[in-house]
Amino acid sequence: MTTNAIRGRQRDPVTQFSVFTANRMGRLHDLIALLSCNSVHVLAVTVLDTTETAIIRVVVDDPQAARRLLQDNGFAFTECELLVVEIDAATQLPELMAAFLEAEVNVNYMYCFIPHPQGKSILGVSMEDNEIGERVLSRRGFRVLRQSDVSR
Repeated sequence: MTTNAIRGRQRDPVTQFSVFTANRMGRLHDLIALLSCNSVHVLAVTVLDTTETAIIRVVVDDPQAARRLLQDNGFAFTECELLVVEIDAATQLPELMAAFLEAEVNVNYMYCFIPHPQGKSILGVSMEDNEIGERVLSRRGFRVLRQSDVSR
């Protein structure tokens, strides 16, 4: 039995930080300011809030520095790998959704990155199986990005 591996996926996945905090005024500002003042650039951000708490999900250009800053400043957080894909949002979004359907993997959530290099949009996608998702996207010609592609 032959196993096909995707080169680079394990070595350089995009890191997403999920920061858990009380849902109160100023916490998002505090987090973004902490990162910015230390030259860690936020490339993507999304916030899920409830009455009491919030989860701030961020992708940054320097995950090691961000990890240290979060730890040193008492932010509760987890890390996970995020599938990141470059698309032409005007024309490729339906094709991207069809690829996920073909892969038969559930998309938990997705959100856009702030930068749009060469006029392309970048989506961060949390799904139940990144490897299957990446395989089907690569077969369909989508460019799946690595941490080195989004970092400085």
